[in-house]
Formats: sequence, structure tokens, C-alpha cells
Amino acid sequence: MTQTRHIHIALTFSDSYWALAYAVMRSICLSTTRRADLVFHLCHEDLAGDHRAALEAITAEFGAALRHHDLRHNAAFRALVAGLPTSRRFPSIVYARLLLDRLLPPEAGRVVYLDCDTLVRRPIEELYEIDLCGHPLAAVADPYHDGIKRGRDIRDKPSPFDTAEPYFNSGVLLVDIGGLAAADIPARLREMEASGILSTLFFDQDVLNYVFRGRWLALDWRFNVLMPKPAHEALNPRILHYTMDRKPWNLFSGVAFARTYRHVMTNAVFYRYLRERWRKALLGPLARRSA
Repeated sequence: MTQTRHIHIALTFSDSYWALAYAVMRSICLSTTRRADLVFHLCHEDLAGDHRAALEAITAEFGAALRHHDLRHNAAFRALVAGLPTSRRFPSIVYARLLLDRLLPPEAGRVVYLDCDTLVRRPIEELYEIDLCGHPLAAVADPYHDGIKRGRDIRDKPSPFDTAEPYFNSGVLLVDIGGLAAADIPARLREMEASGILSTLFFDQDVLNYVFRGRWLALDWRFNVLMPKPAHEALNPRILHYTMDRKPWNLFSGVAFARTYRHVMTNAVFYRYLRERWRKALLGPLARRSA
């Protein structure tokens, strides 16, 4: 493993997830001594000014660099997402990870991509400096791949994937930018749309698995522990990934390291974010009623 100077990390999120991005970044900073080497690439749309100011506190506290990539007027991103499916759980911003080679500066030869529902507990350079052995990306195999590929009863959904073939979770990735550029995902998406395969895929994760089929390095499962429960705490996971409904930013969650997460986010941000969500939940129905 050769030590690099800068450690490039990419997060993609909408304004409603600003506090989660803050918690991910702060967990990374707290888990490494190389804070001045960290470069966070924040890919977002419509980030409110006060939320952006809150994120900038990471630089003030730790000395890490923040680079903002506003995707509202990014032509390449807008063209990519125009024909792709979205949902409330999977808004268009999730597809930004498919274009990291075009969004990030040339000096970012490799990047760690993290979903914003993660918590890092070990030095991020232990992931960043892994030898990719010629692969364009590295990820952790998804233990729940069967249902993702084929749906209920593992047969109801059409899929181009065989249930026996390796399949990774895209919430934690180590990406070689040159390898991603060579894959030319926008062109592959056009091919998939023309062949009808795109309509069978499950958002960005399926796209990445299809494009890099058989060309990814499998990481130790501790780099992406899905749906972490308190029992996982004894296994000393490296990165926790709070998938599904139980979230550590809720007042009561029952997930692994819930108390730690609150203090990593800081109590001030945790309760500010909680008030924002409660206010939005309350005012939403009232606004619709008065319309």
C-alpha cells in the first residue's frame, strides 16, 4: 500500500440530507490523523445557504477541504438523468456517482464514494489506499442481492442478473476515475435503453453492477455493514451503512452505535435537523390543506 497525499471523498445528497453529509464527513475526520489530506467533493442540488455554512464547519474544526459541485446547471448530469427512473427514496441525485469522472477535477485519480447514511469508524485511508489490482472499482458484496435482483419470492422481477453471480452494494465504493471514464456510462445507458435492459434495472446500483460485471474487487464486509444492529458493535465494523427504515438520526432507532452517531453529528446539529424534519412534516399537511 502506497501512501497518497490527498484523500478524495465524494458524497451526493439533496438539501434535505445536509446533516447526514455533515455526520459522514465528521466521522471520517474523527477516525483519521490525516485530516489535512482530506478533500470532500460535495455533489448536491439546491443546497440552502445556512446548510452550506453548517457544512463548512468541517474545515474550521479539522482543516479538511470542501469542494462544492452544484449539479443544478451541470449539463452532463442533467442529460444523464433525463431518462432515468426516480422515486422518493431514489431522487435523481443518486445518479451523480455514475459521473464522478466528469464531476471531479483531474487530480482526483481515485475517490471513495459514500452514501450519506453511513458512519466511518476506521481511518478512511485504509480503504482509499487499497490496491485495486487493475479493477475499476472495489465494493462489498451485497448479502441481500437475491431480492434486489429478482424481487418477491426471488422470481417476480425480470433481471439481467443471475442470482448466483456476485453483486455489490454501491453505498461504499473505491473508484478508479480512469476506469470509470473508460466505461463511458452515459453511452452504456443509451445502449441499455435501446435494448430494453434499462427498464429492468434497480436504479444506480444495478447500473453499476451491470456495467462493471465481473470487473470489481470484493472488499471485506466490514467496509460496508448493512442494517447494523447493536450486536455488530462487538465485531468492530469499519463503515456502518444504515439502510432500510431504522436510522440513527431518529430520536429512537435501536441501531448499532446510535449514541455515537448522535455525538458525531453533534447534539446541536442532531436536534436542529430533528426540528427541521418535524417542522416540515407538520407544515406539509397544513400547506396542502390551505391550498
